[in-house]
Amino acid sequence: MTQIIVLPHIELCPEGAVIEAEAGKSICENLLENGIAIEHACEMSSACTTCHVVIREGFGKLEPSEELEDDLLDRAWGLEPNSRLSCQAMVNDSPLVVEIPRYSINMTKEGKH
Repeated sequence: MTQIIVLPHIELCPEGAVIEAEAGKSICENLLENGIAIEHACEMSSACTTCHVVIREGFGKLEPSEELEDDLLDRAWGLEPNSRLSCQAMVNDSPLVVEIPRYSINMTKEGKH
């Protein structure tokens, strides 16, 4: 188990969270299993950007993203150089600090911004 610190998100985890994550599972899976309802409209099939996260610490310890993920990330709201799709970024034995952007592409399309 490794630790993921989730920075506060006004709707999903207002206080932030510290979770014990299971290596070999994606960040998205670990968040969902620990009660953080991150959006994942494509059911983690790498077809959307709703599970976009920004890795504030530990980015360089993750396996590099693949071309499909990079192409999708270009459409993510609030893209940063250390952005990943949480459904594609696999947890390993290195701790992470993760920020869930305030909005996803779905929220901006639905006028929830």
